[in-house]
Amino acid sequence: MTLGKLFVVVAVAATSMSAHAQVAGTQPLSVTVEQSNALLSGWSVKKSILGKAVYNDQNEKIGTVRDLVVAPDGSLSAAIVSAGGFLGVASHDVAVPIAALDLRGGNFYLAGATRNALKATPQFQYNKVQAPPKPKKVADQ
Repeated sequence: MTLGKLFVVVAVAATSMSAHAQVAGTQPLSVTVEQSNALLSGWSVKKSILGKAVYNDQNEKIGTVRDLVVAPDGSLSAAIVSAGGFLGVASHDVAVPIAALDLRGGNFYLAGATRNALKATPQFQYNKVQAPPKPKKVADQ
């Protein structure tokens, strides 16, 4: 299963959970059994993806997943993979399309990649990515 397909499944589950509008005061602040089952079948990005190693076809560790980039339409567009460095110092972060990552046996693989090839790729820069607007407190009415 590719990582992209996994995220589509998680996104569809999340979308189906929000299909019913909530009206203040009419619903408890909990999830339905259906929503709970969808949540349990998904993955935690924090626990299952971030910080996990990325391997190449020769089973060599070539980097670590440091972040995920969400496109404006809500889909995942890229994984930020860190190549080199130690504890984040002097690391070289590159954006890898989600569709390029494979999930096999619980490990992430990037076919045809090497650590040197990742280091030779232009470094990903967060300041070039448009940030979503910051949340603002809604005034009481």
